[in-house]
Amino acid sequence: MSSKVLNLTKNLIRCRSVTPDDVNCQKLIADRLHKRGFLATHLRFGGVDNLWLKRGNKTPLIVFAGHTDVVPPGPIHEWTSDPFEPTEKNGELTGRGAADMKSSIAAFVIAVEEFLESNANPEGSIALLLTSDEEGPAIDGTVKVVEWLKTKGEVIDFCVVGEPTSSDKLGDTIKNGRRGSISGELTVFGLQGHVAYPHLAQNPIHLMAPIITDLTDIQWDQGNEFFPPTTFQISNLNAGTGATNVIPGNAKLSFNLRFSPATSTEKIKDIIEKVLLNHGVKYQLNWKVNGQPFLTKPGNFVGIVKQSIAEVTGVQAKLSTTGGTSDARFISTICDQVIELGPINKTIHQVNEKININDLERLVKIYKGILSGLLDG
Repeated sequence: MSSKVLNLTKNLIRCRSVTPDDVNCQKLIADRLHKRGFLATHLRFGGVDNLWLKRGNKTPLIVFAGHTDVVPPGPIHEWTSDPFEPTEKNGELTGRGAADMKSSIAAFVIAVEEFLESNANPEGSIALLLTSDEEGPAIDGTVKVVEWLKTKGEVIDFCVVGEPTSSDKLGDTIKNGRRGSISGELTVFGLQGHVAYPHLAQNPIHLMAPIITDLTDIQWDQGNEFFPPTTFQISNLNAGTGATNVIPGNAKLSFNLRFSPATSTEKIKDIIEKVLLNHGVKYQLNWKVNGQPFLTKPGNFVGIVKQSIAEVTGVQAKLSTTGGTSDARFISTICDQVIELGPINKTIHQVNEKININDLERLVKIYKGILSGLLDG
């Protein structure tokens, strides 16, 4: 099977753009859309390539956002084919980035091209925001582009992020928000000593045990109609010298909370600090806020997206705010109408990542329908 979106997806997969390397994906897109009147601004922050492609100056401004970087392929011998040589078999396209998210980027481009073929002067503007730093630290990518857009006075009215949000059928899930994420690195200090003389030492693991119990017992909130309750999870616990006869001098705990708007970062910090003070331990606690929660409430934009999905697939999409973080959290600071919509996510980050080729074709139609609904409605 051969088509414009399939061929473009293949060309993007062939670019070995493991984070933070773009490997000319963005140039390929910029050169192609230049023919459609898009002006390209290449933005390099740190070692990260970013691209802002825009056509027009009228409102509203509709932005398609995504990332050209992919995660490493993992054990090459476990793939049925070269992860960077796209392979068609049984109606599916296999390759790293096939679902996350070079397919979405290709679908963006073809949808825009086809829309402009019949709408040479749309009532609004279109832009693409691409980064090669979504799968990595996300320090020099979309977050920096957003700051740059602020200095330019750009106002984004609507944004579609092409993350793979679908669960079982294409378009069955729209992410209309995400929970916030905050991480903590806690060190509890004790006194190193010999296990045979515990009265001469203080075991920080023993000190930390009741703290862990208290933290895991906290009911942070009940969530709300759009968000599930805030969750607390421990990701790492480290202590000891490696010897079996030594009481360690400190214990380190890594944890993360995915929080709803019902609980603020300030409240989270305050509650945890009070738990530590109540236990009277010596400690050090470092925080990192990875993102604040955001929400696009059901309305005209969400309705247009749902309608386009239903017309193309017959699926009635559900709204969800679950899952991890994405670059939508940065875009939401300058755009209050942000949704995420993309392919089925069952194989993302896995060996033999793939997408159904028919879904690839239908994704173009969905994105094109969104453009029509926003700029022709």
